Amino acid sequence: MSKPAEKETPIVMKLEQNRKLMNERIGVNTSFDVGFRSITILGHEINLYYVTGLCDTSYIIQILRQLNELDDENTGEDEAFQSIHDELVHQQVELTQSIEKSITRVLSGLIVIFVEGASEAFIVDVRSYPGRTPTEPDTEKVIRGSRDGYTENIVENTALTRRRIRDERLRFEMLQVGERSKTDICIAYINDIVDPGMVQLIKEEMKNIDTDGLSMADKSVEEFLVRQGYNPFPLVRYTERPDVASAHLFEGHVLVMVDTSPSMIITPTTYFHHVQHAEEYRQSPMVGSFVRWVRFIGILFSVFLLPLWMLFVVNPELLPENLSFIGPTEESTIPIIIQLLIADLGLEMLRIAAIHTPTPLSTAMGLIAAVLVGQIAIEVGMFVPEVILYISLAAIGSYSTPSYELSVANKMVRVVLVIITGIFGLPGFVVGSTAYILLLARTKSLSTPYLWPFLPFNAKALMQVLIRMSVPLSKIRPSIVHPQNNRRKG
Repeated sequence: MSKPAEKETPIVMKLEQNRKLMNERIGVNTSFDVGFRSITILGHEINLYYVTGLCDTSYIIQILRQLNELDDENTGEDEAFQSIHDELVHQQVELTQSIEKSITRVLSGLIVIFVEGASEAFIVDVRSYPGRTPTEPDTEKVIRGSRDGYTENIVENTALTRRRIRDERLRFEMLQVGERSKTDICIAYINDIVDPGMVQLIKEEMKNIDTDGLSMADKSVEEFLVRQGYNPFPLVRYTERPDVASAHLFEGHVLVMVDTSPSMIITPTTYFHHVQHAEEYRQSPMVGSFVRWVRFIGILFSVFLLPLWMLFVVNPELLPENLSFIGPTEESTIPIIIQLLIADLGLEMLRIAAIHTPTPLSTAMGLIAAVLVGQIAIEVGMFVPEVILYISLAAIGSYSTPSYELSVANKMVRVVLVIITGIFGLPGFVVGSTAYILLLARTKSLSTPYLWPFLPFNAKALMQVLIRMSVPLSKIRPSIVHPQNNRRKG
């Protein structure tokens, strides 16, 4: 259901009435960062509003200096308004007749100028948001490639994207979401490639968001957009790399940028979008395919290695003779399943602790965990050595998963599989693994099958997932995004 349209308050010709409304609603003389300036130009009083920390002060000073140099003889109301408009030395000047729009623009970092006797106000874009310079994202580093990354500034992010796609058909549509936060959200796509239905669906979902604010920025938008519920698997892909985002735009995906967040939402996506990394495309096709397969093996380890070992511990008769060495050779007072759960959850605690630990101390914490906790736990007989071995291999597989959200979801699946395998043996492992695949098969992201191109099956697309094709041979865009232009050329 769409949100009811809000009734807007018009700007009136009496400046005092406009000033009273603005001062009350944005807290002039109460909030120290809300600025107000009143001057007289051409015999007309002018009120200027701004937010100190979001504006470039030098532009405001230059605009005021230019207005003060106007000819005092032009005193007509119409002439004054037009003269002021002509003397606003800025490339982005907009007119508005709404008090609500004026307030939103002021709180977004623009300045608003009211003129006595005019029913319109000037909006001038002098935003200068505080933030950091583009740097390489920590989670998506590459050996070779660009070192710039998205920042918390949505205007800067559109520029980083536009720098890589100099196409007149690239579109950036801006929306504001949140009753109180008025968060800027940009929907990016290439007009003659993207599926118009997908763009319309995303825009409708955005317009239907009814909330006070998006405090968690992109994550809050995601939960409104895909309605994930309790499904742990990520339904959109995040990236902080402009080159990755641009590559997906060329394929026909839609990019959602949220102000204050350096993570771009790529949609629609499948499971296999979350297991790709930019490093594969920064190497030769053969090396990229090798890296991809090593990553696939790591992901499989992260999900199935511990449950499989648990299965062989419970049912050692399933092992062939040449693999009979697998399994604990030492007796322990603690059941193997409890050891696995304690070690796995303990490793997760260490990961969480590393996030909250200052960088200079994180190395010391890792040494304490590895040397003291792990080694002593084995020596006192709490863990058998194989438990630490397989837990470590599974953890390495989790860390080799490019998508952090997918690695955590796989870890949850792994814990469940270990429990049901330890309790029910082979039937538990088979049923649990089947349920895992069925869950993925029935999952959809914005009506997109999650396991495509495996289910539904598409041989050519699946081959491109398994093997990193060279760029000259990748001439067809993925059919799952329903592009208007299937071929990458022309």
